Amino acid sequence: MKEGQAAIYYITGESRKAVEGSPFLEKLRKKGLEVLYMVDPIDEYCVQQLKEYDGHKLVSCTKEGLDLGETEEEKAAKEAAAAELEPLCGLMKDILGDRVEKVVVSDRIVDSPCVLVTGEYGWSANMERIMKAQALRDNSMAAYMASKKTLELNPDNAIVQELKKRAAADKGDKTVRDLALLLFETALLTSGFSLDEPATFGARIHRMVKLGLAIEEEDGVGGAEDEDLPALEEAAEGSKMEEVD
Repeated sequence: MKEGQAAIYYITGESRKAVEGSPFLEKLRKKGLEVLYMVDPIDEYCVQQLKEYDGHKLVSCTKEGLDLGETEEEKAAKEAAAAELEPLCGLMKDILGDRVEKVVVSDRIVDSPCVLVTGEYGWSANMERIMKAQALRDNSMAAYMASKKTLELNPDNAIVQELKKRAAADKGDKTVRDLALLLFETALLTSGFSLDEPATFGARIHRMVKLGLAIEEEDGVGGAEDEDLPALEEAAEGSKMEEVD
């Protein structure tokens, strides 16, 4: 452990390869903190009972309440970012509805636009995956333990900043709605969860690819499942995706 590191930070996942590229490790790596990889299914059961070791508390990188020992300056910057993104957080919560418990500003990611974290006492994404594979699982317990997810936004990410501008200009912008849903679904995957509706996610990706290629949507293509997806707008000068760049 790095000198001065108070807690034992750990991350659980299906394999070492699955967790090495996790967005949850971005800030810890930047600070030079050590992280324990737990990639065996039994590890999830162990950390529920093993709360500390040798006087050091075990802290999950993927759950709420992660404290990386921020300075007063960092805390002030986070509060300012939270105030600045409050309208966008509220709008994204309205768009996502019951999919998330809340949308807040994050201080645990550096490059990624967003991540999904679970409650301190709820299941991690990996535990949710393990329990879904159980033949005799308790569905009512599973629904409760897996329901509390928080979407954390990176205030320094260019995508989040652009969404903030578009949302401020027009809260009813369908592109903002579609991008919010796309960010949520992408965060599900990068945070270790599985998609409930992969076909809808695929359709959303294909729609964005068409937008990037300035391909007009054909009349009658799609269906009821596409009602959340905005119609492609004709690009006046090249691809509209260039505007994000």
